[in-house]
Amino acid sequence: MKAKREITASLSEVHETVDVPSDGFWHRRWLAVMGPALMVSVGYMDPGNWATDLEGGSRYNYALIWVLLMSNLMAVLLQSLAARLGIVNRRDLAQACHEEYPPLVNIPLYLLAEIAITATDLAEVVGSAIAFQLLFGLPLLWGVLLTTLDVLLLLLLSRYGIRKLEAVVIALVGTIGVGFLIEIFLSQPEWGAMMGGFVPSIPDRHALYVSIGILGATVMPHNLYLHSSLVQTRKIARTEKGTRQAIFWNTLDSAVSLNLAFFVNAAILVMAAAVFYRNSHFDVVEIQDAHRLLEPILGAAIAPFAFAVALLASGQSSTITGTLAGQIIMEGYLNLRIRPWLRRLITRMLAVLPTIAVILIFGEGSTGRLLVLSQVILSLQLPFAIIPLIHFVADRRRMGQYTVSWWIQTLAWIVAGIIVALNVKLVWDETTHWMSSPGGSSWIVKALVLLTTSLVGVLLLYVTFRPWLDRLRGTVRTPRPARMHPEQPLGKVAPAARPYNCVAVAVDFSGRENQLLAEALRLVTPDQGRLVLLHIVESPAAMALGGEAADREVQDDRKRLEALAQSLSRQGYRAEFRLGDGNPAAELSRMINEIGADLVVVGGHGHRGISDLFHGTTIDALRHRVRAAVLVVPLKD
Repeated sequence: MKAKREITASLSEVHETVDVPSDGFWHRRWLAVMGPALMVSVGYMDPGNWATDLEGGSRYNYALIWVLLMSNLMAVLLQSLAARLGIVNRRDLAQACHEEYPPLVNIPLYLLAEIAITATDLAEVVGSAIAFQLLFGLPLLWGVLLTTLDVLLLLLLSRYGIRKLEAVVIALVGTIGVGFLIEIFLSQPEWGAMMGGFVPSIPDRHALYVSIGILGATVMPHNLYLHSSLVQTRKIARTEKGTRQAIFWNTLDSAVSLNLAFFVNAAILVMAAAVFYRNSHFDVVEIQDAHRLLEPILGAAIAPFAFAVALLASGQSSTITGTLAGQIIMEGYLNLRIRPWLRRLITRMLAVLPTIAVILIFGEGSTGRLLVLSQVILSLQLPFAIIPLIHFVADRRRMGQYTVSWWIQTLAWIVAGIIVALNVKLVWDETTHWMSSPGGSSWIVKALVLLTTSLVGVLLLYVTFRPWLDRLRGTVRTPRPARMHPEQPLGKVAPAARPYNCVAVAVDFSGRENQLLAEALRLVTPDQGRLVLLHIVESPAAMALGGEAADREVQDDRKRLEALAQSLSRQGYRAEFRLGDGNPAAELSRMINEIGADLVVVGGHGHRGISDLFHGTTIDALRHRVRAAVLVVPLKD
């Protein structure tokens, strides 16, 4: 039987690393819980929101502000459900989907989630690149390429723990808030007309497209995955009181943080209406145009500067949370872990390449439309995150006594119904309009579009109705368990008579080789096994001439190795040595495989931070290239 793998803790490197007190003053519990919802709120004020809010305000005045309010209320409800799932079930949304659905359903859900992450990251790339252009005059293409370097920024921040990461994000959110306080003060909106914008209305067909973009930019699918994971960074008392307190404080945290995000989004739309619509600039879609027009209209030099700084803070803070969400989705759906920097690089490349292509083909003036399109894509993916979430928090098998009440379920299904209805109308309108145009007349293209739409529709119907049909039929489905190791009966484990025939020791002459050799000698006996001492010379002469080099370092290292081998031989060990040159990882791997070593003993020097990027690469590369087991011995000063 094929072995199943156990789902590890979500974001295992920071899982339950923050203690939450169960008693004492309320503010201590609040401060301990506060953080995940603020991290999530960043996604509600990313550059994609700017594009939809700017277009909504400049084209329709205050008429679409009700869409922002409705979207924010939906977001508070859905994010509180995501937090509840993580607290009670101790699974993030992606892990719950992995357990619940068969692979035939899980893989498409994963691909749709990855498309949403790419659309999110695309907005962050474009927004940050525009901010670099506005602040420093960089060409947009250079700014896009510069955004790839934030892989290193996130890598460094993640080493300091989740609380430090949250502090950086909070500082960036504060910068955004201050920037728009300045903009609102300078723009002097018409408060009476703004209040009229809370009455629901859709002025025209394009307003529906913009409204759905606002919805997708506000209720973002990746934030549901993110929130259900981040709440698990808090270590709560696993009692009924502790669990209920955690649910309460996280729900309150969601409401406060997302209302802050609503203020930022509303400020962007109100500013666009007060500045651009009032002055008959009805087609401000590009962020660059908004920046350019602010100073001549408002007559204040600080307005465009505050706008650009807030945009940069928005792009960089969203980058952090988008990366975490990508990691959560990949690990949860596929139960696959890869290095965070590699995950970040893959996500960023998927966003950078299409952005570069659009800029090169359509020019820099196309970025606003690209941002709005990215938010519409997010809205289209929303049902595939929301509907499973509602089913999970209403499932007594998962949630027990913490299952959500019937009226919350009703509200959640109304929200899901509104989102699905808007998306179906958008897909129908846009598809029929496009297919009736000259460019959409090919029957092959039409067949492909209809097939894709049909498959996505079937998937949506499956995740929506399967739990209800199971309930009607009385079918009880146990969540798919996943174990890390094969289920085998435990028995007596007998040690091998001769565990290692050949032990290779990588000696670097750092002054601590005695510690390394002492550990290696525990693994061989004088009468059994070979002990091979390995050393790589990295001098310029050795790198250039290889084995023909005869500089002082090569000669000295050879004498040292020979002396060590002779000393071990006198103690009765079968010791020999090999001297290599060039790249340490490649050359060590070649020699180890050549001598047929069973075990490799290497020293770990404990490099951290930036130093690890430069010095901590040999061991990591070595273990992937050799057929032997690798033992890392921490070397102490």
